Amino acid sequence: MDEIKRNQAYNRYVKAKIPKTHAWPSLFNSFWVGGVICCLGQGINDLILLWFPNMAEQNAWAYTLIVLIFLASFLTGIGIYDKIGKFAGGGSIVPITGFSNSITSPAIEFKHEGIIYGIFVKMFSIAGPVIVTGVISSFIVGIIYLFI
Repeated sequence: MDEIKRNQAYNRYVKAKIPKTHAWPSLFNSFWVGGVICCLGQGINDLILLWFPNMAEQNAWAYTLIVLIFLASFLTGIGIYDKIGKFAGGGSIVPITGFSNSITSPAIEFKHEGIIYGIFVKMFSIAGPVIVTGVISSFIVGIIYLFI
């Protein structure tokens, strides 16, 4: 009986401490910020193709990704991307800029622990499992595709 009361008290405590979110404004902010990031990427790609008309479109997209990753890392370094992420939620996390932020943030946070144990080790603490999962699932899909 004490366990049931303790669990109920804990559930009340958790419910009181969880921040209240407003779903529709959060969804709207996520949608439009993610759309702006994607439009920015399209604009960068169009500018690259405008400046280098003979470049293959696939190469232009590669350079676009490099620019977006750099911009996200730079904005993370000066503290702006975290504010964007707090405002936009998933809209800033889903594009490749969110992946860049997930690598840059721990590298900045743990730089005081040194280059090896701080930056290099902690840099992939969030993104590492994503990379490993992507490589392994790609390998499995490739093997399945090979035999089908």
